[in-house]
Amino acid sequence: MNDRTDRPAAGERPATAEGPPDPPPGRRTPAQSLFWRLFAINGLVFTVGTLVLALSPATVSSPVLLTEIPVLTVGLALILTANALLLRRSLAPLDALAAIMQRVDLLRPSDRLAVSGNGDLTHVIGAFNAMLDRLENERSAASAHALAAQEGERQRIARELHDEIGQSLTVVLLGLKRVVDRAPEELREELHAVQETVRASLDEVRQVARRLRPGVLEDLGLTSAMNALVADFSAMSGVPVTRRLDPRLPPLGEDAELVLYRIAQEGLTNIARHAAASRVEFSLRRERGAVVLSIADDGRGGPIREGAGIRGMRERALLIGARLAIDHPAGGGTEVRLAVPAGGGRE
Repeated sequence: MNDRTDRPAAGERPATAEGPPDPPPGRRTPAQSLFWRLFAINGLVFTVGTLVLALSPATVSSPVLLTEIPVLTVGLALILTANALLLRRSLAPLDALAAIMQRVDLLRPSDRLAVSGNGDLTHVIGAFNAMLDRLENERSAASAHALAAQEGERQRIARELHDEIGQSLTVVLLGLKRVVDRAPEELREELHAVQETVRASLDEVRQVARRLRPGVLEDLGLTSAMNALVADFSAMSGVPVTRRLDPRLPPLGEDAELVLYRIAQEGLTNIARHAAASRVEFSLRRERGAVVLSIADDGRGGPIREGAGIRGMRERALLIGARLAIDHPAGGGTEVRLAVPAGGGRE
């Protein structure tokens, strides 16, 4: 059997990791196209200037007379002005491209620069837009993989806490109950204290397992899970929460419900740790074909440094095509707002 190896055509450089292959013979590169565009503009300006000088009655003596200097100065100024205007108009898309480069953030939906009507710069703009698409797709795929692994690890730890440590503590609690019933009167008070400590530890283990794996989300649905989450937050932090939960939410996929729950969980956790708030407003409602989660507090507010928690919230929102906004109203506090398209996520 004869092996055949694909070889590049004569005059072409093979594609490597260092860059794409050279364009076919006869086709200009983007740099060459831009060079010829600038050359043509300058050539046109100087040609027009030469024709005007040749056809006008103005003359230049040698040596130059003082009366001719203003004419030459005005002519040179007109040529330079025309050249500057034409070049600025031709290179204007580069300013827009640089502005988009400065505000690109892969954790936020990025703008795209229109390709049409930009002459020879269309190749540069199109390549930049394609690069953004590729980077956002790769970031989204990597985030989805990482978050799926994180959720799997959370569920594994939650099961081990519930099945292993929780059951062991339950056995210890039952054994202590039997010991208390048979213990002398002078030891019962100390054994009761140990029994309460074990019971409190069992409750903490169950709470940790519930936070790691929201079983109520799978069993009772999104609204009940949010109610339980808010109730746990208020009981642990002592901050009163005003709840507005719409009971008639449009159907959402499993991914969207989990994202809503995790972002609400992270938002309430940040309030408990950093906000020093005296009240919280929590709402989950339908709004123009979307499910909107809003968490507002009256705490410190002001610009915050986006750490791993907020970056994780943004990554989760991008996975389901949702929009996350974190604002600081003029009256103080912070508002987290997540808009999830209805029907988003895996069913």
